Amino acid sequence: MNIIIKNHFLLYKGYKLKCSIGKSGLTCSKKEGDLATPKGLFKLGLLYYRKDRIKLGKCVIKKKIIKKSMGWCNDIRSKKYNKEISFPFKYRAEKLYRKDNIYNIFINIKYNHSPVIKGKGSAIFLHICKKKYKATSACVALEKKDFLKIIPLINKRTKISIM
Repeated sequence: MNIIIKNHFLLYKGYKLKCSIGKSGLTCSKKEGDLATPKGLFKLGLLYYRKDRIKLGKCVIKKKIIKKSMGWCNDIRSKKYNKEISFPFKYRAEKLYRKDNIYNIFINIKYNHSPVIKGKGSAIFLHICKKKYKATSACVALEKKDFLKIIPLINKRTKISIM
């Protein structure tokens, strides 16, 4: 069964959870920095989490603890574009270990993944939302309590459909 994102809701296994998407809405032609969430059906990658902030319960998908040196490259000049990186890093990249809580736990949505096309968009995650479901830069975000409800239900065959 797939996670469905539709009309600012995440639908999955009987749950209907409010979520936020990119500030520019949805798009079929995603570009780096356009603030739009890509439409389509995507595989899910690793679940990343801050061990110091999240008590992870049952989780059957592959996971990785976020360390202070971790980031995600969003610089089209780099060979590591749209991939996890380690700081120090000479190109532009987003920090995964943050002061705010939005990346305390997240799942990489495998958008622009295989092959990676430079400029088509990077760092598309399912993560924790900011207050009042504030729009994201392109990701899908939900409340921590809701995120933790669906994690035990996600398996390696689960995909996400953004409509």
